[in-house]
Amino acid sequence: MINLHNMVDYHHFPIYSIMVLFLGAFLIAATGGKESKNPKNPAGFRAWIALAATGLSLFFLGSLVKPVMMDGEVIAYWMGSRGIAGGYAIGIALEVDALSLFFALLISTAVFVSAIYSIRYMVHDDCVPQYYVLYCLLAGGVLGLVLSGDIFNMFVMVEILTFAAVALTAFRTKVYGALEAAFKYLVVGCMGSTAILTGVIMLYAQYHTLNLAQLASLIPGTMNNATKLAFAFLYIGFSTKAFIVPFHPLAADAHGAAPASISVLISGVLTKSGIYGIIRLTYFLFQTMNLGASQFMLVFIGSVSMFVCVTMALAQHDFKRLLAYHSISQIGYVLAAVGLSTSLGVSAGLYHAMNHTLFKGLLFLAAGAVLHETGTTDLGKLGGLSKKMPHTTVLFLIGAFSISGVPPFNGFASKWMIYQATYQKAVESNNIGFLLVTIVALVTSTLTLASFVKVSQSVFFGQLPKEYENVKEVPFGMRLAMGILAVLCILTGIFPNTVTGILTQPAAKAVADVGEYITAMGFKSNLPVPELSFAQVGVWEPINWLLILCIALLALTVAAVAGKYDRVSESENEEVETKYQLFYGGEKNVYSQVGGGDLFWGFKHNWRHYFSFMHDLHSGVVNDYALWAVVALALAIVYMMIVF
Repeated sequence: MINLHNMVDYHHFPIYSIMVLFLGAFLIAATGGKESKNPKNPAGFRAWIALAATGLSLFFLGSLVKPVMMDGEVIAYWMGSRGIAGGYAIGIALEVDALSLFFALLISTAVFVSAIYSIRYMVHDDCVPQYYVLYCLLAGGVLGLVLSGDIFNMFVMVEILTFAAVALTAFRTKVYGALEAAFKYLVVGCMGSTAILTGVIMLYAQYHTLNLAQLASLIPGTMNNATKLAFAFLYIGFSTKAFIVPFHPLAADAHGAAPASISVLISGVLTKSGIYGIIRLTYFLFQTMNLGASQFMLVFIGSVSMFVCVTMALAQHDFKRLLAYHSISQIGYVLAAVGLSTSLGVSAGLYHAMNHTLFKGLLFLAAGAVLHETGTTDLGKLGGLSKKMPHTTVLFLIGAFSISGVPPFNGFASKWMIYQATYQKAVESNNIGFLLVTIVALVTSTLTLASFVKVSQSVFFGQLPKEYENVKEVPFGMRLAMGILAVLCILTGIFPNTVTGILTQPAAKAVADVGEYITAMGFKSNLPVPELSFAQVGVWEPINWLLILCIALLALTVAAVAGKYDRVSESENEEVETKYQLFYGGEKNVYSQVGGGDLFWGFKHNWRHYFSFMHDLHSGVVNDYALWAVVALALAIVYMMIVF
């Protein structure tokens, strides 16, 4: 007889949240591939199956906030029979602590909102039922990865999400570059998956277990060369999923080709799975974050990612590719903050990871709305859409203000915490390098704001092209999805103490308290309970705003001076355009007249050598990107062998 009381026990909710997504994919596939005759919903009831599955998954995870986040419980759930043979765990387990639940909530929220958006957004596409099958598989794969307590099961979920993401990238086969982008993602993504599998095999060969908690109790103190090699393979494997440098070109290609609803998942979901894997790897499995070498690795790569990708975003002329580079730039903030190995740094990094899911999801949905109504994301062809799409314009601006760190939106709160965390780390460690990270973060934030001034002018303001005079606002369902994210961007910015108290600080405590994670699965741990401090300067102190403004202006000055050059006339006898002498300092027409799509021509011209180098480096050839992956793995191995 079925015990209904046992079935509704919240300890089963983690597996329910995953199963309902895979069950949704099965039901959609089992009901046939024919599309509905309703032009407003070509997937018919299958779209509602996907929406119900994602909504139920979010409900199950939301129900765990009280016991896990507030009460500090760690849920250990064994699938099938659990056994111990020779002192080693047998069986697949889920383990849900505040960290894994935090990422699961981000994932399920983004997936649910994107499912709402998809119902009307996908009306012009073919094979929409198949889209929802892949959609649920992708969501289930990512969620299974962050909730798994078994490292091999994490690899299995990585395989599911990778192939679903590749298929969804190529879904719109008529889009220029879609198949090429999917092929690049397939090649490099499979290299990353293979690296993860190789690392898993090497760990199993040494420790004879795949359970994360048991591995965490065995690995520290036994870091031989084989273990270091496994660390390098696992780190590179998860880095490919986070798209951090040098894997950032994959994100731009995938975002540019995939439907906007899938770009939300690639940006807000897949990147978080990579960051989650890196945190589990460094803080839990190998417990190396007490070492300066491990901190330097994460902070350095995060800083490089945030700066390189924001400068590449400035050079883009496609709306979605620009957003893609900004996405990886923001992930750089997260990685750098987490790499500080301080409680405030981890909390700030997780806070920004949450905010990134919200504001970047909103921005991609806004870009999708523009594409849905105009048929293009070329910044040079757009303009003046605020007259025709006022709701989308307002929602986009909320996302733009959020990602740029403008108060009172959420990006300001999390970035301010990151500035504090890096500064405090510099003071505590007496290392000026961490202060340089603060400056890089400020410069990046300033350039982000500049970039979105450009996008706003190019897409929503200025003159409306004649071919878009009949453009209208997107359907309510799409605006509803954007509105949900916009409201969350505002609320999480206005109430930072509530957000950190309920979500990020418990997750940061879980990162620090590895011993609790180990003992929750029934294994022995001698690790002490850490003493944590989340003391910080208030986000809403006016004097802090003034300080941040001064540092930002200084950072801008440094950036401008660094790109300064002498403009030499091609010919001393060149004819002078006198109409520019009176008020414009004698600049020629080519320097003075810039369109909305290129407001910062002067900056790019001053930095032309840098942009020329980056242009040559990013060839777009898949062989080159595969070579980058191999070189990155080689460098990681050398770094591990020499420094650790």
